[in-house]
Amino acid sequence: MRSAQLTIDPAFVIGPADRRIFGSFVEHMGRCVYGGVYEPGHPQADPRGLRRDVLALTRELGVSVVRYPGGNFVSGYRWEDGVGPVGDRPRRLDLAWKTIETNAFGLNEFMTWADEAGVEPMMAVNLGTRGVQEACDLLEYTNHPGGTQLSDLRRKHGVEQPYGVRLWCLGNELDGPWQVGHKTADEYGRLAAETARAMKLIDPSISLVACGSSNRQMPTFASWEATVLEHTYEHVDYISAHTYYDPSDGDRASILASAVDMDAFITDVVATADHVAARQRQRRKLKISFDEWNVWYQSRLRADLDRRGWVEAPALIEDDFTAVDAVVVGDLLITLLRHADRVGVACQAQLANVIAPIRTRTGGPAWRQSIFHPFALTARYARGTVLRTEPVSPDYDTSRYGPVPVLDTVAIHDEKAGELVVLAVNRGAEDLPLALDLRGLPGLRAVEHLGLAAGDDPEAINTEAEPDRVTPRALPTPTTDGGRCSVLLPAVSWNVLRFTSRL
Repeated sequence: MRSAQLTIDPAFVIGPADRRIFGSFVEHMGRCVYGGVYEPGHPQADPRGLRRDVLALTRELGVSVVRYPGGNFVSGYRWEDGVGPVGDRPRRLDLAWKTIETNAFGLNEFMTWADEAGVEPMMAVNLGTRGVQEACDLLEYTNHPGGTQLSDLRRKHGVEQPYGVRLWCLGNELDGPWQVGHKTADEYGRLAAETARAMKLIDPSISLVACGSSNRQMPTFASWEATVLEHTYEHVDYISAHTYYDPSDGDRASILASAVDMDAFITDVVATADHVAARQRQRRKLKISFDEWNVWYQSRLRADLDRRGWVEAPALIEDDFTAVDAVVVGDLLITLLRHADRVGVACQAQLANVIAPIRTRTGGPAWRQSIFHPFALTARYARGTVLRTEPVSPDYDTSRYGPVPVLDTVAIHDEKAGELVVLAVNRGAEDLPLALDLRGLPGLRAVEHLGLAAGDDPEAINTEAEPDRVTPRALPTPTTDGGRCSVLLPAVSWNVLRFTSRL
């Protein structure tokens, strides 16, 4: 049986585990909003139409920040449609997803929902069909205290105090030809810089995210980031990155190695941003907002879009996630944490129904998908300082990425609490003995080993009838002797190892 080794030392620090890494995404797409977070008349709905069961699961998931209202949707969205009396709001054609948007749920409803869920709002402005003025108008409505037309309009709508939104996306995926208002890098870069300057005149406290590439396979990848940042570097705080991993081809070995691609994506964007910083003599290091990521069976989307006309809130890409998908999601979270020095925000797409950790039935229950569990446990336990790990691991072969390490890890040290958490993925088809050297952190003892293993039933999914078929389970807690610890990681598994120095 092959084995692996891992040495952990508190001297090798990457950076703090930013809570904003545990973000999610609510877009007006499919049933994410209507039938997801919002369903008036549902048995679990509060008087405002917010589903209490989805709110409870959002809190359990540990979501820190939620990006809204898109996504592709925002590139044709008029924010004014979603404020004021619901009966006065217009019905619109949504060109992004070819649906009818009723605007029954808009900015104020979202902000109420975010407050109930205990999450930080991350707003996106439309730089597809709109521009500087409309972005400034939205910021004035949300953040200015009062005494102006738009801030007083907010107060007229029943919101006396400003929302104080701190995170703002300057558009969405405008490098993509599918985007309403698609632009070249120069066109977008100039517009984003102008918008950023104007928005910070209104509220200098905000943080801004410039659009990076929609994925690493885009033909303009890296050149897009370089050009956009030449225009915007001094005005923005983050550059975005988006990626999805599609298991549709059945290549399990490669899909389990998806984090290898995400790792390279982050490294490439950081290198590009730092190149622009060097050219411009910028001392500040830009961070990445990885504000769309997930597993997504993308081949199903076209069929969903082609088989219907203009309707309200149709079911779109309501993927059923397998046990293998959960392991992949856990590994992607490991990668985001491992780049904690440069990834400051991350949003799993999306929160409810649409490629989501939470599924609902209209008029019925809500349940946790398999991918819910690695996110919730990572958000719960990954608190403190991320430490660099250098595992010694055997490799396995993949058609997509070549030889890939069987083991992937990250460690998070909470010195104040006296705790260490090790997240570990075994991508291999066999159990993997792992030897940990913890002598750099004397006095630690193992207190818990949780594992979500896909080896026995890789295609298992959670359903309304069987909502707990895929869930983490307690595994034998390893013993720690003289700063050394040995543990067995099940085949194709995501694992949480918890250690404490407290008696």
